[in-house]
Amino acid sequence: MTTSPQPPSSPQDLREIVITLFELGREVTSVLDLQELLQKIPTLISRLTHFHAFAAYLLDEKAGELAVAYSVGYPEDIARSLRLKVGQGLVGTAVAEGRPIVVNDVQADVRYVEAVPGSRAELVVPLRRKGRIIGALNLLSDRVDSFTGTDEMIMRQFGAHVSVAIENARLFEEERRYANTLETLAEIGREFASILNLDELLTRIANLTKRVIDYRTFGILLVNEETNELEIKVAVRYGEHETVPRIKMGLGLTGYAALHKKSVLVPDVSKDPRYISLVKDIRSELVIPLLLKDRCIGVFDLESPELDAFKKSDEEILTLLASQAAVAIENARLYETIRANELRLEKEVSFAQRVQAALLPTELPKRMKHVDVAARFEPARELGGDLYDFLAPEPNTLVIAVGDVSGKGVPAALYGAFAGELVRSRTFRRRFAADHAGPAQVLASMNTILYERQLEQYYCTLLYTVFDFKRRTVMIANAGLPYPIRRRGGTVGEASSQIELPGVPLGSFSGTTYDEVVLDLKPGDVFVFATDGVTEAQDPLMREFGAERLLATVDQLHDRPARDIVDGIFSAVQEFRGDMAPNDDTTAVVVKITG
Repeated sequence: MTTSPQPPSSPQDLREIVITLFELGREVTSVLDLQELLQKIPTLISRLTHFHAFAAYLLDEKAGELAVAYSVGYPEDIARSLRLKVGQGLVGTAVAEGRPIVVNDVQADVRYVEAVPGSRAELVVPLRRKGRIIGALNLLSDRVDSFTGTDEMIMRQFGAHVSVAIENARLFEEERRYANTLETLAEIGREFASILNLDELLTRIANLTKRVIDYRTFGILLVNEETNELEIKVAVRYGEHETVPRIKMGLGLTGYAALHKKSVLVPDVSKDPRYISLVKDIRSELVIPLLLKDRCIGVFDLESPELDAFKKSDEEILTLLASQAAVAIENARLYETIRANELRLEKEVSFAQRVQAALLPTELPKRMKHVDVAARFEPARELGGDLYDFLAPEPNTLVIAVGDVSGKGVPAALYGAFAGELVRSRTFRRRFAADHAGPAQVLASMNTILYERQLEQYYCTLLYTVFDFKRRTVMIANAGLPYPIRRRGGTVGEASSQIELPGVPLGSFSGTTYDEVVLDLKPGDVFVFATDGVTEAQDPLMREFGAERLLATVDQLHDRPARDIVDGIFSAVQEFRGDMAPNDDTTAVVVKITG
């Protein structure tokens, strides 16, 4: 290393050092890559003082140890393996006491730990950021009495700049790592969606999970609904001789997570009475339930021999991954069911119809008052791409979603099942979000996910409505479904009208945003949501049923119960169609405010 000027002997010398410090501080804080920053530090220090060896130590707060992050002049094996406890050696003492230490004859100081043979003097400056020690800069000299009080002052000031730069580099690296993680999750989600063989999918899930979270032991356990047990399907490094038993729902950390449908993060399993020891050296565990609609189909189980190995960020990332995996697993199961019965087509279609019907709600959520809701769905073929759902994410709130997937038959039904699960998952996230997502945000989120699936020939129109019975309001956002209809209650002679709210279908374009409208609610209000299978139904002369006929039908039936209005709409469409076969799936949902 080069030798810097001697300690200042005049105000002019001091002024030059201050200017140099300012320039070096600006230079060091401009570097955002941590390794590049660490490599630059000794070069900059050489412009301030003389040394023959340098090391930047960073503190591992969990272990209470200081490790060499970068060094110059240190033997390679020492730099790679040296670990100092806080309070150990001159470096550890400076960190423990939070102050610089200058020792100009290290051989006479009992605290000295030799790392570089031939060293005679040492200057240590702790790195402090926002009241917290994050590491230390260590200078070694081969000359006794090498460092002065001025050197200490200079390095203390320079260390303050380095602390800021390290913190900025870490934040930048964290943001870059988070962005990479999100990009990786999107890639993984696309790959999940492309695998329809269940065994292959489960193995691939285990392998891809390693890209976002490091683990020593990983298992995928799926629920056997007949026995009410969790069965291990994939085990990665679960031990060579251990036999993983079936686990009853509610037992152990995995059974608890599955039964209660919530994640379990345990920093020290020895202190948790729920833990069942299957692998001898396990110290911490993270269990994430695989949720599909309102049921748990299995869990991810990660274990580590280290204490507190998993962080809250790991739980959040794995929860996102689990939501994608749950849909993929269910799709793979559905595909295998179809494939297993492909020689018995009639039975296969009948089964698929029952599955689709089971995914549609048959009644309102429990304890829902002052509202009457009815719905009806008739596919144009054996299976259809229309969907609807009634959800109650919070008390006094009812979410109505009505959608229409382009196309018909099995592909549209599968796409519709996936879109329906997205509706449910995005709706129930409202419970855990600090600020509840509105209809427009829900549609934008769904659009991003569907667009990433890259199924260009498919898209989904969807109307998302939130009824707030406490505030007496309704909030609506639309992604290309025919305009909803409202008939005001308590107003004599007022006709039904459309709520004009256009929107781009989901999955068509990236980054689409949506508008939403808020309306008040009154007793007797009637809302009608219908797919274009109603308005575009054709008679033998190829004329369409149209919005005007639908409005007239609602006006005629508005004082009847919701079920009568829905059935009346279907009867009017059938009468108009005559002998013509339906040209599209037909769905209508009616909401009537009763109090």
